Amino acid sequence: MDTLTGLLPILIMFVAMWFILIRPAQKRQKATAQMQSGLKKGDRVVTIGGLHGEVDAIEDATVTIIVEGNTRMKFERQAIGRVITE
Repeated sequence: MDTLTGLLPILIMFVAMWFILIRPAQKRQKATAQMQSGLKKGDRVVTIGGLHGEVDAIEDATVTIIVEGNTRMKFERQAIGRVITE
């Protein structure tokens, strides 16, 4: 019984850390993965480096983005940080 009483604060701390840190991070990661897999031609995006552009072509693991004029740049899908909705 003393062992269980001694472990109770550690268990409570672990559960609190799960709900405060781990669970929200997993939700953000899942939402980002869904956004990256749902990209389509014409979407206005921002890369994780801050580059703004429009999706021109999508391949399995890469996305081609048109920036300023006709400059085309190829990025990994994971480099897309967010889709701009206006």
